[in-house]
Amino acid sequence: MALTFIPTVWAARLLTALESSLVYGQREVVNRDYEGEIRQAGNTVKIASIGDVTIGEYTKDTDIDDPETLSDTDLSLVIDQAKYFNFYVDSVDRAQQNVNVLDEAMKRAAWKLREAADTFLSGVMEAAVPTGNKIGAVTPAEPTKDDAYEYLVDLGVLLDESDTPIDGRFVIVPAWFHGLLLKDERFVKAGTARSGNVLANGEVGEAAGFRILKSNRVPNDEGAEYKIIAGHRIATAYVEQVLDVQTFQPEKRFGDAVKGLHVYGAKAVRPTALACLIANKA
Repeated sequence: MALTFIPTVWAARLLTALESSLVYGQREVVNRDYEGEIRQAGNTVKIASIGDVTIGEYTKDTDIDDPETLSDTDLSLVIDQAKYFNFYVDSVDRAQQNVNVLDEAMKRAAWKLREAADTFLSGVMEAAVPTGNKIGAVTPAEPTKDDAYEYLVDLGVLLDESDTPIDGRFVIVPAWFHGLLLKDERFVKAGTARSGNVLANGEVGEAAGFRILKSNRVPNDEGAEYKIIAGHRIATAYVEQVLDVQTFQPEKRFGDAVKGLHVYGAKAVRPTALACLIANKA
């Protein structure tokens, strides 16, 4: 019997699975303010911005200056990433399985797409961090259980100095850095504050004004120079779309195949709201 397939339902299911498992790509880390209808890879989202307004000194009974013309600039967020999956399930295998093979395969496809999207996003954020917002750029830091928390404080100071909003800050750490924090009583006490709440993807607690998230996608150079990124969701815009999901029956096989296309792009629109700790394992 042929597979009964509703493309729009499956596409929505895949997108939900992606969003529910992203760390760098979740709404608490990046903003989706410019995510609209994406028709194809290569589309460009134009983001307009207005320059600062000049503040003048007012003197009684004195004319003020003529109105200034505000400057505006455009940022281009290009949908330049396109990833696909294409798998086949034989009719014999499907008949002999007690589980829904296609459903499980779709979940695995979502997991792999998640890894690709998170890796891409972490690279975009890393590249956008201003030089002045980096710690360990010349000589990587080597955090220990005694000072890992202190490095989080230092990242927070950099964000304070760049006027980054305090509420909603995040930092994404590798597993080994999280392990160091777990040995610090300050993190253990602060990190349990939200234990009764629903935590975001990868979230492992709170400390030093940050929501702490853990990920294996933290950029690094073969296990060294980990780029631990801190910031606020206003810094990075992300747009994505599961553009197409199709089922088909290969002409020379008995079974069903499914293929899908995921397109996305990202842009650091406020890079000063990002900071980075470059660190090696001690």
